[in-house]
Amino acid sequence: MNLPNKLTLSRILAVPVFLFFLVPGWFGQFMGLDQWGRYAAAAVFVIASITDLLDGMIARKQNSVSQMGKFLDPIADKLLVTTALTALVATDNLSVWAVVIIIAREFIVTGIRVVAAGQGVVIAAGKLGKLKTTFQTIAIVAILIRDFPVSLIFPWLPVGRICMAIAVVLTVVSGIDYVVKNAYIIKKGGS
Repeated sequence: MNLPNKLTLSRILAVPVFLFFLVPGWFGQFMGLDQWGRYAAAAVFVIASITDLLDGMIARKQNSVSQMGKFLDPIADKLLVTTALTALVATDNLSVWAVVIIIAREFIVTGIRVVAAGQGVVIAAGKLGKLKTTFQTIAIVAILIRDFPVSLIFPWLPVGRICMAIAVVLTVVSGIDYVVKNAYIIKKGGS
């Protein structure tokens, strides 16, 4: 197993660690250390997100892109983000609608990519999708750390929720853009 695949696997293994720190009743919640658990969960999420950037860069630089990596990478990404969003619905009353919209887009994009792969076509991530991912990541981390340190100066400013709203808008826009640009693949796959 090459280094990029190990990084991808570490992202999958980070999911239960993330939950351990965040979910009430586990880490620290018995000792009144709830906020420290949230900080630890945020740190795990950030580190796991960085491995997502690194595994692809290393694989391309070392020319070590593998079938296992192509299989595991999207699973790791979606598992980490879906877990975080679902946990935030439970712990922070994050809008279920926001989470459903984000997850629905991921299913649609994955479906198109599967059809494209069956046709020998590789679809790279677009700029709008990358921007969506950036806002989504910032939103998740900001909500986890309860908008710290901005909350010290502007306690009324919900940075995480604002970033999540932007992420949802970008999710819809990038999803529509993705479907429109790749409609030929869907049509071709259906014939």
